[in-house]
Amino acid sequence: MGPSVVAIGGGHGLSTVLEAMVGRASSLIGVVSVADDGGSSGRLRRDLDIVAPGDMRRCLAALTPEGLMRDALEHRFESGVLAGHPAGNVVLAAMLELEPDPVLVMDTLVEMVGARGRVLPATSVAVDLVATAERGTVKGQVAISERGAIRSLRFSPANPEVPAAVSEAIVDADLIVLGPGSLYSSVLAPVVPGVAAALQRRSGMLAYVANLSAEPGETDGYDLDDHIDAVERHGISPDVVIADANASVPRRRQDRIRSCELVGALQSAHSAHDPRRLGAALFDLVS
Repeated sequence: MGPSVVAIGGGHGLSTVLEAMVGRASSLIGVVSVADDGGSSGRLRRDLDIVAPGDMRRCLAALTPEGLMRDALEHRFESGVLAGHPAGNVVLAAMLELEPDPVLVMDTLVEMVGARGRVLPATSVAVDLVATAERGTVKGQVAISERGAIRSLRFSPANPEVPAAVSEAIVDADLIVLGPGSLYSSVLAPVVPGVAAALQRRSGMLAYVANLSAEPGETDGYDLDDHIDAVERHGISPDVVIADANASVPRRRQDRIRSCELVGALQSAHSAHDPRRLGAALFDLVS
């Protein structure tokens, strides 16, 4: 009997939120960017003229129970003609060649793998990110992630089609979660005009999960205030911001910021949100 939750973002950050809310939400939907143009996704997108499959696959795996099926979705071939491709990307590419509607494809895969939620593409068509930076215009997710000093983000096509299921889910959700993840190339990447319009019509709470630190290349020098300012600069006004307890909270934003312990035991040199702590913080907002 938990809340209905829609999480919006890119692959790594969005998959963390989905993992955090599995078992806590009565309805859980991930709205994921399909703008990736690097790695396996970029190759398949260019070769087959399909929406980028990688972030959808990663989020699907996050909702799939542990076991062989989840492992197979994430299995990356190491040799031969499929070298570098995760198996889930190849399956998605095959299905997208047979069925052009990515919503139908993802719903079919959700049923097939027994996922505990739904994964929807933010757009029904392939989309490219276009950023205005201090040193000019840059196009493409990978290029944007390396540029830095970004002022604004837009899309090509400018107003890509948003699936009706995405708009309906956002408007009706009890809780909408934006972030964490690479600020411009993941968090803001799925907020195309149609998604932004749905956010304006929301009936539930919009929570922005701030990154734990700046990201080299994309947001060098950003603090918590800079991250929130970038989100607001793109027409998104979160009702509450979830930030790590170690972050410096700007006085002018204190009424909206919820500080929590969000970092778990570090598995690498990079800090990462702990799904259990993040899930508890998000659930507290609507419980």
